[in-house]
Amino acid sequence: MYLKKIISLTLLSLFITSAKALDSDTAKINTLPKCIIKDINGQPVNFAEYVGTGQLTIVSFWATWCKPCLAELIKIDNVYEEWQEKYKVRLIAVSVDDSRSAHKVKGLVASKNWTYDVLIDLNSELRQALNVTNPPTTFIIDKTGKIVYTHNGYLEGDEIELESKLAELTGK
Repeated sequence: MYLKKIISLTLLSLFITSAKALDSDTAKINTLPKCIIKDINGQPVNFAEYVGTGQLTIVSFWATWCKPCLAELIKIDNVYEEWQEKYKVRLIAVSVDDSRSAHKVKGLVASKNWTYDVLIDLNSELRQALNVTNPPTTFIIDKTGKIVYTHNGYLEGDEIELESKLAELTGK
């Protein structure tokens, strides 16, 4: 029993330490990586230039096979037009699908009628540069091009937290 408690406390400590390290690794990223990924039509895009500066941007890493990712993007899609008007925000959904499933991205986006930008990080270059371990992972990039918010995973209602952060950043 005593050994079980020690093991549990040790594992909990390791989990908390690794979570803090992950957050601090992401916080250390001051500039956006200049990774070349593709748009939904297969055209190369320099991510740092594509996101650019001057506009608040949400970047959501997702995959066609990820149910929480799809739930998050559907929820955001429902309020995206309102957020564009209110916060002047842009959404870029970055698919992390690999070569086995990337062909499904364009069809899925069309079937959902998503109006936001979709990019495909086929070789995981951007994903690795931003320390994204698993989708969904969502970032807010401020008008100067700095990452000011990171959220991993998705639970119903997380879009409310995301909007609160947008309101805080824009003063609305």
